[in-house]
Amino acid sequence: MQTHIVPVGFDYDRLIAPLVREQMDVDRVILLEGDMGSQANVEYSRNLAAKLETDFQNLLGAETERFTIEDVYDYDEAFEQAFDLINKELDHDAADGEVWVNISAMPRTVSFAFATAAHSIMVERQGERDRIHTYYTVPEKYLETELAEELRRQIQLLEDVQETETDSERIDERLASARQLLSEFDERGTTIGAKEIDGSHIVELPVALFSSVEPFEEVILFTLGEHGEFASISELAQQLARELGEEYTDSFRSKVIYNVDRLGPGGKGYIEQEDHGKSYRTRLSRIGELWVRAHSGRERTGREFDLS
Repeated sequence: MQTHIVPVGFDYDRLIAPLVREQMDVDRVILLEGDMGSQANVEYSRNLAAKLETDFQNLLGAETERFTIEDVYDYDEAFEQAFDLINKELDHDAADGEVWVNISAMPRTVSFAFATAAHSIMVERQGERDRIHTYYTVPEKYLETELAEELRRQIQLLEDVQETETDSERIDERLASARQLLSEFDERGTTIGAKEIDGSHIVELPVALFSSVEPFEEVILFTLGEHGEFASISELAQQLARELGEEYTDSFRSKVIYNVDRLGPGGKGYIEQEDHGKSYRTRLSRIGELWVRAHSGRERTGREFDLS
């Protein structure tokens, strides 16, 4: 089964035309929707999603499903949803099904989150990496500049009519609006301003190159995710011993130190440590938090295998 995950933004052709032109097999399509900007933008995107749903069914005979992304500017949430969604699709058709992720549309946070999640799953499921694909389609042309040129011609027409119109109040209003819009386009391009998200104007996109995690490492990551920062390795080791029902010994503590080092900045990068006197404050890194979020809803293998 060929499943295509398609985030819907303000594009139509780039989301369906390549599949039609390449005559690709498309059995199932998951259309991702989310609120973006003004109400007019939201309605426009929803209308496109409805049109895509119909055309994927009529032109490609694909089963379609519409999936909502609650906050298109929350990278962590989008990554978690992508990780879960792609894994579910792979598990749904475990024989030879393939998952294709189109990253041509939607805000960059969603596109990057889905591309990075797909890459991360390729690393974790290396035997199935040929079943996961991300792709981008280059548009034949951009309409923004053509719309701007058409707006210039409309301004010229309104100015010509204004000279002969006795009641020109409405024309004056439309001229002022068109001039303002065109001035903003000439000065700033296709977007305006920088929106603040969660107290910052920057949404940092962490580099996520997931590595395979051993069972004991998994327990450490989930424990840090559940309890947050530990003031020292000894505190973390004591907590782990309690959770695993093991005796806290020097040998067990050494085992924790060894695995934390493997998960730290010099290893897999899932854990951060801060020097604090004779001890090290230990917590999840940003990518470690993403790992825990992405895996918390899936089966935890760490408590089922030999942790020795």
